[in-house]
Amino acid sequence: MIVSSTNGLKGGAAVAHYAASKHAVIGLARTLANELGPRGIRVNTVHPGSVGTPMILNERVFAKLRPDLDNPTQEDAAEVLAARNLLPVPWVDPLDVSNAVLFLSSDESRYVTGTQLVVDAGLTQKVT
Repeated sequence: MIVSSTNGLKGGAAVAHYAASKHAVIGLARTLANELGPRGIRVNTVHPGSVGTPMILNERVFAKLRPDLDNPTQEDAAEVLAARNLLPVPWVDPLDVSNAVLFLSSDESRYVTGTQLVVDAGLTQKVT
C-alpha cells in the first residue's frame, strides 16, 4: 500500500513537480501489483485530498487560498476548501486516511490489488 494524493489522479495549477511525483506513485504501484500479484502480494494506492494536518492548516496555505485577505484564518481557508468538495467539509481527518490504509492492509481487502482508493470528500469527482 502506497500513499499518493488526489494530485496523482488529476493535475493542479502551480504543482507540476508534486503532481508528477504522485502520478509516478500510481505507475509504480500498478507495476508492483503485476510483478507481486503472482506471489499473493497486493499493492494499492490511497489518494487523500486535503487532510486536516499542518501541511494544509498553516498560514502559507491560508494566504494562497485567500489572497484577497491580509491575514486569512483557518476559517477563511475552510470556506475555499469546502467549496472544492462534493461533501460539505473543507478537509478529511487524518483518521479517515488511516482507516483507508488499514482496510487495504487487512484481510477484508484480500482480493483488492492494483487499484486506487480515494479519500477526498468528492474533490476529484466535483464538476465545476
